Amino acid sequence: MSKNLFLIIKTFTALFIGTVFGFLILFFIANLSLNFDHQLYKTLGIKKPQIIGFQPFWLLQKADKPYEKYINTFTYFSLTLDTDGTIVKLVNPQEEEPGWTTLKNDSFQEKLQQAKNNNLKLSLLIHNSNEASISALLKEPEKHAQNLVNDAMPIMQKYAFTDLNLDIESFEVASESSQQQYTAFIKEVKSGIDKNNLGTLTVEVPPISLVQPRLINVEEIAKIADRIVLMAYDFHYIYSYIAGPVAPIGGADAVREFDVATVLKEALNVIPREKIILGIPLYGYEWETISNKPGAPTIPSGSATASNRRIAELLASCNNCTKAYDEQAKQPYIIFQDGDYFHQIYYEDEQSLGEKLKLAKEHKIAGVALWALGYEGENLLEPLKTYKKLFYFDPSLPIIN
Repeated sequence: MSKNLFLIIKTFTALFIGTVFGFLILFFIANLSLNFDHQLYKTLGIKKPQIIGFQPFWLLQKADKPYEKYINTFTYFSLTLDTDGTIVKLVNPQEEEPGWTTLKNDSFQEKLQQAKNNNLKLSLLIHNSNEASISALLKEPEKHAQNLVNDAMPIMQKYAFTDLNLDIESFEVASESSQQQYTAFIKEVKSGIDKNNLGTLTVEVPPISLVQPRLINVEEIAKIADRIVLMAYDFHYIYSYIAGPVAPIGGADAVREFDVATVLKEALNVIPREKIILGIPLYGYEWETISNKPGAPTIPSGSATASNRRIAELLASCNNCTKAYDEQAKQPYIIFQDGDYFHQIYYEDEQSLGEKLKLAKEHKIAGVALWALGYEGENLLEPLKTYKKLFYFDPSLPIIN
């Protein structure tokens, strides 16, 4: 064998072994059952998508999946934020606040322990959506933020929560001074979290805040929070005058003013992509309508939330249901007649969920958030298995499947 041929074979063999070894390492990394923010990934400079599963206390009995296959962050929803920044524990002298009661009960503790055993990051969500209460809270933002940290800290430490999620939802037009008060509140909460080594801060943002002057100055909050969850759903909601898609990906400037793709585009202008979490619904809405035309006017008081469990049962038993797919919204819907009126249900399925995950992947954002565990039915979460395995080394580089 000539010397040159020997060198060629040696070089080829080395390249082959190196390539195989490299693919084995990548396969190993992709299939590690570790929390998305595990120190190993940080050490190697690897970024994996965060997949948040919101667990409302009222859906605990229906949340019966092995969620570790689909998510890597388990978020308890919720404790209630009081006007002085403390956590509401009693709604009256004889009755505990239900979120507080559920947090302490045995059934939830079993679920929390299961999440810990499966290496899920644990997040505690604090909620307030009462306009008067929020206004009172922000009158002394720094003081009330300190109250929140002091009240939340022992709870987080006791139950091993390593993320505080603030869901303060105001839908009124806000003044610049109100925005500044909210920003001061968030800044002080973040300072307290860092000072006490409690972990990370996640903040919920209604999409309308990206285009109209609402309480949250998104650009300023994005400088403070570790993650921003875009609540990209309820474009049509339970009180809508016409039926329509809950979380349409497309259709802006054609049949609607705003859609999920537009929300994400607007968010990327003011939020670093590595902080953006795209909220995805696991539910739909069912409306009574005056006709069977898609998007028909709704009947007042004739609407309800439709879980995927309910939709699966309906499709299995309904003889006069028409199922179709809105190509612009990339979302399925069902129409059927019941007496003098019609019913229209817009919802998520595996295909529409896959489209939203594709959008998150294309923009290389930090991840997605699912509202809510217990709504999903049997197979809706399956596309998340593949998404959970994604990883990349830098936002400027392609994602590796």
